[in-house]
Amino acid sequence: MPGTRTCVLVGITAAVSTAALALPAQAGTPAPHERAAARCAYPSEVLDLSNWKLTLPTGDDEDPTEIRQPKLATFSAGPWFKVNAACDAVRFRAAVNGVTTGGSSYPRAELREMTEDGSDEAAWSTTDGTHTLVVTEAFTALPKKKPHLVGAQVHGGDDDVTVFRLEGSSLYITDGDDRHHHLVTDDYELGTEFEARFVAEDGEIDVYYNGDLQTTISHDGDTNYFKAGAYTQANCDNSDPCSGKNYGEVRISGLQVTHS
Repeated sequence: MPGTRTCVLVGITAAVSTAALALPAQAGTPAPHERAAARCAYPSEVLDLSNWKLTLPTGDDEDPTEIRQPKLATFSAGPWFKVNAACDAVRFRAAVNGVTTGGSSYPRAELREMTEDGSDEAAWSTTDGTHTLVVTEAFTALPKKKPHLVGAQVHGGDDDVTVFRLEGSSLYITDGDDRHHHLVTDDYELGTEFEARFVAEDGEIDVYYNGDLQTTISHDGDTNYFKAGAYTQANCDNSDPCSGKNYGEVRISGLQVTHS
């Protein structure tokens, strides 16, 4: 997370003028409505997005909107990708009727790991070095009828390797096509923040939940990369209503990748 957050102040002049009519000025103490008017403009002010690109559930059929650096540094797209009012987390939302990539039938508002300040796509080996993703997040909404949502993942080549997947109140860690490889909890409540951590080395991926090792996935591959955001596992064929008001959503307040 960046060490300094730059916020844009909206409507401060008007707020100060109104306050001057009602209350005596108090040096160094902004009025409540002045503080409420302060907003971060971009998600990059909350999360370090230098080595990421973004895919949104908008655009043309099988050609969703993709935002890369340097544009991503000053990009926001409500309601799909937006900093929250408290300026301490970013909302990712994907509706069931959203545009999908050519390789999936499900929509996403999701980051994909990059390198070189966002210019190249990351591709690392599980047998060379140590590769770690730490995401602090909360699932905040699930699609109706099929309430399934992915919040963070290790991807390899053309398919996911392991992900954190919520189905109703059951939170799973997957292993390839085994969606229910490891049950983390069957009592997850929407809005509950947790830390998801993947550590890949020596041909294995250790997966942690709130600091506790949950499972180890065997995987030998050299085209891997991390992803984080809202990857809704529902569409208009299996979820109703088919509208932008039916969506999966996550809130991410921390995002860190290290390679050594």
